[in-house]
Amino acid sequence: MRHPLRAGSVSTIGAEDMAISEFFIRYLQRRDELEPADLARLRAIPTTVQHFAPGEEVIPWGPRRQSCMIRRGLAGRIHVLKGQNGQNGAQAITALHVPGDFADLHGFVLTGLEHSVVAFGPVEAEFVGHEHLTAITRDLPHLTRLLWMVTAIDAAIHRQWIVAAASLRSTAHLAHLLCELYTRMSVVGAAHDMRMNLPLLQRQLADMLGYSPIHINRAVRDLRDRRLVSWQGTEVEILDWDGLAQLSRFDPTYLQLERHHR
Repeated sequence: MRHPLRAGSVSTIGAEDMAISEFFIRYLQRRDELEPADLARLRAIPTTVQHFAPGEEVIPWGPRRQSCMIRRGLAGRIHVLKGQNGQNGAQAITALHVPGDFADLHGFVLTGLEHSVVAFGPVEAEFVGHEHLTAITRDLPHLTRLLWMVTAIDAAIHRQWIVAAASLRSTAHLAHLLCELYTRMSVVGAAHDMRMNLPLLQRQLADMLGYSPIHINRAVRDLRDRRLVSWQGTEVEILDWDGLAQLSRFDPTYLQLERHHR
């Protein structure tokens, strides 16, 4: 199988005003045409950029007046179950966000978020006030549909994670995640030449995929032994894309990479 591209927390480190990320524009252009008016409006949106250290909360749960896009690094969506006496109990990582992702665009139409988003490694994120999204939905119907598409793809990724968890064993499950992340990053130009930065601890991978850290350690070793990947620290190189995709039964259809022609 050929790779598809071959055919703020309180302790944030400073903030600055910028225009919306080119990563997001690439995300949209991969999937649909952007009219000059769409591009002009996107590039005119003022954003605030903040930097987060590993483990910091990028987006808190609760009401939102702005939405967050990842510019650099990797962030995860965290759900926490309440334990006894109202204390926080077990947590689950239910999504990963790469550059170009609107991590909480759904918060624009919800009264609040039931989860938080945390930085895995250093993260640079930009924040868009909901008043600018409201103006887009009022003035630009095609761009509005593209924002709707973003949330629909986010939901499709979540469904695919459920399918992978129900269908694949640990090594194949991890392989599927690697195929997905490289595809999502390379689409926007955040990964190249079958290499990507993945600042995830084995316990975080365990929380995400539903295994113990011991199982994840064995899965990583198995992928190395099969000469499918080279994994040194946070640097992952895919040595055999076809083998990795075949092992994991990876089909990128759910990522909606085919350009829509109106």
